[in-house]
Amino acid sequence: MNMTDRKKRFMRKKYCKFCANTELVIDYKNLEIMKQYISDVGKIEPARLTGTCAKHQRKLTNEIKRARQMALIPYVIE
Repeated sequence: MNMTDRKKRFMRKKYCKFCANTELVIDYKNLEIMKQYISDVGKIEPARLTGTCAKHQRKLTNEIKRARQMALIPYVIE
């Protein structure tokens, strides 16, 4: 597979789930949503991978950090 084959792959446009669905609330108590944006190592996934907009990525980061502070989410997943 050469370079031109790699460039021809179709990538779906990523979108912000929180902009598309305004009923989704970013809250540190909502662990199901928070865990979607944390990698298997425990790091917060960047916006370029998840597709969230800058506004919601900042809010998400703060709420994940708040959940970690309250011991709802571990800092490091081993």
